[in-house]
Amino acid sequence: VQLQASGGGLVQAGGSLRLSCAASGSTLDYYAIGWFRQAPGKEREGVSCISSNGGSTYYTDSAKGRGRFTISRDNAKNTVHLQMDNLSLEDTAVYYCAAKNTPDYATSMHMYNFWGQGTLVTVSS
Repeated sequence: VQLQASGGGLVQAGGSLRLSCAASGSTLDYYAIGWFRQAPGKEREGVSCISSNGGSTYYTDSAKGRGRFTISRDNAKNTVHLQMDNLSLEDTAVYYCAAKNTPDYATSMHMYNFWGQGTLVTVSS
């Protein structure tokens, strides 16, 4: 499966962005999806994950705070979204989506087999 992340851009603190992860080459029905990010000078870290049927989701503490991020998927459109609200400067990073060819998500990035190219999110003050 090939993944294409999009939706990044420049936004002011407190603003919102909606990231999308579009898949091609295979249906996403059997893949758990994770969103990860890498800030400048830092290691890649997890953000949120969703099971293949959308029934289970996971958020890191940073993403979960005040309900800031929401992950969802539309298997009919082979797409996974990450709605990000109330963005802060600390959210500036390249965001990657990744697929794991099992129904259950994993919080470790090492469990994901397929990666998109990343989309840059820049939050300004």
